Amino acid sequence: MNNIVFGPARLTIEDIVAVARRARAVTLADDPAFVARVSAGADYLDRLLTEEGLIYGVTTGYGDSCTVGIPMDLVAQLPHHLYTYHGCGLGELFTPPQTRAILAARLASLTRGYSGVSMGLLQQLTALISHDILPCIPAEGSVGASGDLTPLSYVVAVMCGEREAVVGQQTVSAAQALAAAGLTPLQLRPKEGLAMMNGTAVMTALACLAWDKARYVSALATRISALAVAGAAGNAYHFDAALFAAKPHAGQQRVAERIRSDISDVGSEQRLQDRYSLRCAPHVIGVLEDALPFLRDTIENELNSANDNPLIDPDEQRLLHGGHFYGGHIAFAMDSLKNLVANVADLLDRQMALLVDARYNHGLPANLSGATGARAAINHGLKALQISVSAWTAEALKLTMPASVFSRSTECHNQDKVSMGTIAARDCLRVLQLTEQVLAAMLITVRQALVLREREGGATVALSAQAQDFVAALAGPIAFIEEDVALEPLLRQLLVLIGEQTWSVYEPAHS
Repeated sequence: MNNIVFGPARLTIEDIVAVARRARAVTLADDPAFVARVSAGADYLDRLLTEEGLIYGVTTGYGDSCTVGIPMDLVAQLPHHLYTYHGCGLGELFTPPQTRAILAARLASLTRGYSGVSMGLLQQLTALISHDILPCIPAEGSVGASGDLTPLSYVVAVMCGEREAVVGQQTVSAAQALAAAGLTPLQLRPKEGLAMMNGTAVMTALACLAWDKARYVSALATRISALAVAGAAGNAYHFDAALFAAKPHAGQQRVAERIRSDISDVGSEQRLQDRYSLRCAPHVIGVLEDALPFLRDTIENELNSANDNPLIDPDEQRLLHGGHFYGGHIAFAMDSLKNLVANVADLLDRQMALLVDARYNHGLPANLSGATGARAAINHGLKALQISVSAWTAEALKLTMPASVFSRSTECHNQDKVSMGTIAARDCLRVLQLTEQVLAAMLITVRQALVLREREGGATVALSAQAQDFVAALAGPIAFIEEDVALEPLLRQLLVLIGEQTWSVYEPAHS
């Protein structure tokens, strides 16, 4: 596939996801206008330094320390101190895909041409991506205003040959990683440490990955909901086109259309109205579907923004002090998305509760046990799996408290209102992880229910060819459960398949 070119052109969520998965290579734009624009910003900064001598973060301290002047003979050492004292992150390290996305998101912002960095810095950052040199970045320590300072300090430190990086499966010193790739440690120009760290790259990268996962969760949850209706001998008329024309939310209508494309009534007797977790699946998943386009715009605007401080306008030769490092838009997007996704997990949890309960599943065995005869007494089917799904769902719901409302005054009250965007993004990814676990369990559940429904008879819903193909594909990894079995290995296998978006659900027709 073609390389993704980082330069003047606008980038998409899919571009960042492709870099995260190593599906596409990265190159810098090399057209003369782009190179000239980047160089003009760096040259203007050099001229300012010579003529005026007072530039925030260059000849002054950082944040509340902006009143502290830096002697000219120490200016060159200031960027090193910035990334050094921010080396205080804790928690688990970001995963390799997350780290690649972070590198790509920072490169996207810097190539807007407003940060006063050199082409050499852009080339070094591009080289980390190309050689898959992944800085070891602790996930905790950013309040999401003045940017993702602490986690991004680990990126710039590795570019300069310090701290550690993952190369292949090995953790090595940054100096060793650069040398093995034929690279030399970067010598930072006066503003380059600040330009690398003072931005929203971490939260934006995580948001890109979260959006991509949420899109797939929406599609897969829709297919599962259709199969749950079939497994429960439900009512396909709940998804009638005329019904949804009367409430014209586009995403909700799309979910109903997708379910309608999967199932149809076979003329058998069924309940007049199914319970809400079946009947209202489009109304729950549809909210997520309707929000995804807005959230895409929000995330991609942040991705394609210059978000450090101060900015340098290379066209008008101006130094612009502001607060574009504030991650409020990403915080809102992630707080919103985790709420929407957790509601989908809750929907699926309720669907499973119906399917395993002999009082509500319309003739299927309790807990969807496949055992028959005398052995039925000692087999418990999906009883424990339903308990685990309830636990995962509860944890996802607990994490929907918005992070953005927990602003803290920091850094001597200079950063007295902060976004918490990175915490919101990390929370969102955790909610998505829990929801994917619920999806994995529901794949097992609907597969089991459909086999049992066929065995027991009494189907009220017919599956379309595409839905039948999907169920047939499930039969590969998911064997029918007759005797009780420990399901953890299967669940972990399904989580890998979900993470890789193995099944093309409603695509390309509804992509």
